[in-house]
Amino acid sequence: MKQGEPGKSAKSGKPAKAAASAKPGKAAAATKPGKPESHLAMVRRARRINRELAEIYPYAHPELDFRNPFELLVATVLSAQTTDLRVNQTTPALFAAYPTPEDMAAAVPEELEELIRPTGFFRAKAKSLIGLSASIRDNFGGEVPGRLADLVTLPGVGRKTANVVLGNAFGVPGITVDTHFGRLVRRWKWTEQEDPEKVEAEIAAIFPKSEWTMLSHRVVFHGRRICHARKPACGACPIAPLCPSYGEGETDPEKARKLLKYEMGGQPGQRLSPPPDYPGRPAPPLGAG
Repeated sequence: MKQGEPGKSAKSGKPAKAAASAKPGKAAAATKPGKPESHLAMVRRARRINRELAEIYPYAHPELDFRNPFELLVATVLSAQTTDLRVNQTTPALFAAYPTPEDMAAAVPEELEELIRPTGFFRAKAKSLIGLSASIRDNFGGEVPGRLADLVTLPGVGRKTANVVLGNAFGVPGITVDTHFGRLVRRWKWTEQEDPEKVEAEIAAIFPKSEWTMLSHRVVFHGRRICHARKPACGACPIAPLCPSYGEGETDPEKARKLLKYEMGGQPGQRLSPPPDYPGRPAPPLGAG
């Protein structure tokens, strides 16, 4: 596949459902006015949204560059309060200096802090990275553990980070409730919960376990590209007919298309080394452009 061809499926070579295919102004309400949606109807709508997102983003993937579980764990810890792009631009030099938990556990804090400074909160993050690396070295034989109960014992690692690592480095299904995921599932009325663990539990009850990891990627992709926090591109959203919050954002198709981000908007993605089926352009290295 050629670079810069947004929305094409790597498997078929056929265009994925275009973001502009929605019919703004004609979005069907998910429920009839004045009639509450039943739980069964919500579950059916949620599963249909997931199927639609699978067609829109057949290439959905974790947007952090990594080559092994340790790199993914470190990158995920660094991603707090910053963008995946900034993490991806920072980790090449970091992993060149500290390729293993043993190396990072022995790092001089000030030197590690300087390498991860671009990601923000670098002192707290450096403390977590040295601590988790030492724990992996001392308690898990130098290997990142593949169980949630073990991962959350590592300094700086919570349930969200653990699910990212389990789902993408170990193939263990998990739902990752980040800010994008939480925002969208509430907009879609799948849950009213605010607490991430309660959100995770309610969404897990809607979908089969085999869908959890990819569902997380699809929802996050949609949140970053189309269903933005402040101004969602409702008029360019392919799942508008299924969205009970349609109209919260820009409904004019032309104006909405200008709000699209990353490959949907013809811009580079967040990964410097995206997977082969990614239809957009790789992100530039730190300091480039």
